[in-house]
Amino acid sequence: MNWDQIEGRWTQLKGKARETWGDITDDEWDRVAGKREQMVGLIQSKYGDEKAAAERKVDDWMRGL
Repeated sequence: MNWDQIEGRWTQLKGKARETWGDITDDEWDRVAGKREQMVGLIQSKYGDEKAAAERKVDDWMRGL
């Protein structure tokens, strides 16, 4: 699955993201709307990760879909 597909199916996939990152609210997920950079930034700010670590987590999550 690529990011274009994730964006297109975001309403279905945000539940899987919510399972992985439970501290992020539905409103925050709605603002992300399946966009990789926004997702990385949200995880980075919410969990205090460095950008590279947040990118790895997001990419690992995507590969698990």
